[in-house]
Amino acid sequence: MLVKQGVLKEEQAEALIKQANDEAYVAREAAKGATAKADEAAKAANAATAAASPPGTRHVTYVPEVVKRQLREEIKREVMDRAHKENWASPGAYPEWAQRIRFSGDLRARYQGSFFPTGNDQLNAYNFNTINTGSPYDVSLISNPNPAPTYNVTKDRHQPRLRARLGMEADIYNGFSAGLRIATGENSSPVSTNQTLGASGGNFSKYALWLDRGYLKYQAWNNDVAVSIGRFDNPFWSPTDLAWHRDLGFDGIAAQAKYEIAQGITPFAVAGAFPIYNTDFNVGTNLDPATGDVAKFASRDKWLFGGQAGVATRFAPESAFRVAVAYYDFHNVQGRLSGPCFVRSASDLCDTDITRPSFAQKGNTYRSLRDIISEPSNNFGTTNLYQYFGLVGQYRPVVASAQLDLGHFHPVHIVLDGEYIWNSAFDRGLMNAFAVNNRGPDIATNVPGPYNGGNQGWLARVTVGDKVVKRLWDWNVHAGYKYLESDATIDAFVDSDFGLGGTNLKGYFVGGNVGLSDNVWASLRWMSANNIAGVPYAVDVLQVDLNAKF
Repeated sequence: MLVKQGVLKEEQAEALIKQANDEAYVAREAAKGATAKADEAAKAANAATAAASPPGTRHVTYVPEVVKRQLREEIKREVMDRAHKENWASPGAYPEWAQRIRFSGDLRARYQGSFFPTGNDQLNAYNFNTINTGSPYDVSLISNPNPAPTYNVTKDRHQPRLRARLGMEADIYNGFSAGLRIATGENSSPVSTNQTLGASGGNFSKYALWLDRGYLKYQAWNNDVAVSIGRFDNPFWSPTDLAWHRDLGFDGIAAQAKYEIAQGITPFAVAGAFPIYNTDFNVGTNLDPATGDVAKFASRDKWLFGGQAGVATRFAPESAFRVAVAYYDFHNVQGRLSGPCFVRSASDLCDTDITRPSFAQKGNTYRSLRDIISEPSNNFGTTNLYQYFGLVGQYRPVVASAQLDLGHFHPVHIVLDGEYIWNSAFDRGLMNAFAVNNRGPDIATNVPGPYNGGNQGWLARVTVGDKVVKRLWDWNVHAGYKYLESDATIDAFVDSDFGLGGTNLKGYFVGGNVGLSDNVWASLRWMSANNIAGVPYAVDVLQVDLNAKF
C-alpha cells in the first residue's frame, strides 16, 4: 500500500520485508540454544516488522524446505500410527487384538470295515470297561447265569464315521498364548474323536461337541523353552503310536526345552505331571451292618509323571536323525483288594472300588477288587457276588524312540521310525497270583492256566514319499509291524485303530496318502492284528478317509 501511495519505493519495501524475515529466522535459530535471547530477538523482529508494515499487512514467516520435509515426515508417521491402531487406515481389516487370533480346523470322512475271522472266542472276550464304568458284575453263576459283557469279536462291522475339529490360538503378550479346540466324539473317550454316523440316537440326531483342548502357554528364549498348563497336545516326542495314541490330549502341566549346542545338533528335554483321575470330593460311603457306622472312603487320586531327553541332528540339508528315551510313572493306578465288605446289592460300595480304571480299551490284566464277606444274604459266598475289577500290576514304562529321515531324493523322503517299550514295574509272580484274564488256553475249560502276557513292545515302520501331503498329487506310502504285549503300558492311552484298540496285539499295517487339492487328501490303511496272550482274537481293519484341513 505504501508503495502504491508512493511513500516507499518497491525495492525499499522488499528490503524491509527481507530484513524482517531474516531477523525472525535468526530469532528462531537462536531459540534452540537460548530461549531468553530468542524471545528478545523475536520481540525486536516483531517491532521492526510492525514499524515497516502498516495495519492490514499480512506477514508470512519463511520456513526452510528442509524443515518442511521433516515436519511432513513426522506428521505422516503420527497419523499412520494412529490409523493402524484405530483401524481407519484399512477399512474392513480386523482390529489389532483380532489379528493376534488364529483359527484352524480339519474334517475327516471315513469308511471303516472291521472283519473278524472264524475262531475268535466270543464268550471270554471280557469288556472290563463296561463293567467298571457301570454296575458291578455278579460273578456267581448261580444267581447270574448270564455271561459277562464282552466285545464283539465275531460279527463284521461297516461304519461311516466323521471327525470334525475347530481350534483357536491367541497370542497374548510377553510370550504368553492360549488355545482352545472343540471336536466331535461319540463319548468322552480320550483316544477317539470319531462320530459314527447314525449312532447317538440315529434318525439324523444331532451330535455332541467336546472340549478337546484348552491351555495357556508361556514361551521364552526364541521359543526354546515352553511351559503349558491345561489340556494340550502330547508334549513328548513320539514318532509312532506304540505308547501314545497320536491325538491324545494331556491334562496337567508340562515344560519343554531345547538348545542348539552346535550347528545341526539340538538336545531337548520334556517333563510333566498329569492327573489321570481326581477322586470325587464326596467319594462313596457304605454302611457297616455290624456297627452301623457310615464313613467316607479315602481318596486315591491317579497321576502320570513323565520325563524325556533326546537329541535331534541334521546331517544334510534334507536329512535328519532324532533319538530319545522317556520314563513314565503311572502313580496309584494299581487295583487294590478291599477290606472285608458287605455286598448285598449292585448299589453297595467297597473301599477300593475307585482303584478300578475309569476308562480302558482292552489288553491289560485284571484282578477282582472286592473282598466280599460270606454271609446268609449271599448264601455264604455262592450268590450275589457283585464284583469290580482293577489292574493287577503297576506301570512304569521306559520308551526308546528313534527316527531317521533320508531326504537325498527330496521332495521324496525315506523315513524309518522305530520305538521300543518296557514296563520296568512288571511282576510276573503277581500276575500269576491274581490275574483273571490273559491266561493260557486252559481258561476255556474253566481251569485257569498260567499267565502268558508280557511287559514289552516294539514297532518298526518305513514311509516313502512326501513328508507332508499338502498339495495336489503329493503322496506317500508306509508299511510296518507292531508287537505290544498285554502289560507293557496302560491300554487306555494307546492307538484305538490297530486291533480296534488296546494292548496284547501283534500284526502288520500298510497304507498311503495322496493329495487331491491343496489341503485335501485321501488315505487308505489296512491293519491286521492278533492277540498275543489269552483267548483267541484276530481282526482286520480297513479305513478309507477323505481329509480336509484349513
